[in-house]
Amino acid sequence: MVISAHPVRRTLAAALVVAALASAATACSGSDPAEPQRGAPAPAQGRPGPAQAPGSAGALNAYVEKVRKQKAARALAAKKWGLARPPLDAPAPPKVKPRITTRKGFETDGEGLPPVFTTVPTKQKVVFLTIDDGAEKDPALLRMMKELRIPYSAFLSDYVVKDDYAYFARMQKSQESGVALHNHTLNHRYLPGLSYKQQKREICGMQDVIEKRFGKRPPLFRPPYGNYNEDTLRAAKSCGVKAVPLWAAEAFPDHMEWREWDRDLHPGDIVLTHFRGKEDWKGSMPDMIRRVMNVITAKGYAVAKLEDYV
Repeated sequence: MVISAHPVRRTLAAALVVAALASAATACSGSDPAEPQRGAPAPAQGRPGPAQAPGSAGALNAYVEKVRKQKAARALAAKKWGLARPPLDAPAPPKVKPRITTRKGFETDGEGLPPVFTTVPTKQKVVFLTIDDGAEKDPALLRMMKELRIPYSAFLSDYVVKDDYAYFARMQKSQESGVALHNHTLNHRYLPGLSYKQQKREICGMQDVIEKRFGKRPPLFRPPYGNYNEDTLRAAKSCGVKAVPLWAAEAFPDHMEWREWDRDLHPGDIVLTHFRGKEDWKGSMPDMIRRVMNVITAKGYAVAKLEDYV
């Protein structure tokens, strides 16, 4: 079948957390953190308040300042790149990753194979941005994503990345752990039309390339065009693939396309786009990122790192 697509210490700790959150909030809102809030009792005279506990004030102030600077820098970057609003900050990822299962209707007869899915099971208002193939190598994309601090996953095909592996090495390093490189086969062929041996070469060969060139064997694989059969999943499993993320929405510079009937985003949705330029679609890669981020932010979603959930 082919498928498409002790109590005092605790009290002090709690007070410190509350104070940290309050300080961060006032730092972001522009209010004076030293000004007492209405309805809140002022600290007793001659005795430090919770946020002034010995050994804690310096670290707390440094944290608040770091958050303030990050937000300010992101706001400036959003203005520079023409976004309607700065991207929303993603919540902390789950301590335990959700259990991923194959989406109904995307199953094969094989058991124990990597799950195929379009949405990650989560209640957090996050989505995941993925970019396929690697044909367009726009330096502006690297600058834009780094300045906006948007995480994403790149699914690469060797036939279009081998002329400039260095671009993707810079991509991998540009946001520290914010970018991950994954498998999209060697030559982007229609896999269900190939034998098991041929499919294994396409998938496992790309595993080898990514490990050699970028230092890590990727756990995620996306079949070209979203097409696969049981042999595809068997071959992928044989060379270390743990999961097969497809997509729930696709982004272009001038529009969005949707898999679901309601034409909307949902918590955990995977968004697909491609490394393309003006010769292939109506705009540049920064145009595409501007479009998709305006949609994502307007709908109240943040972009999170897929690998923190899968």
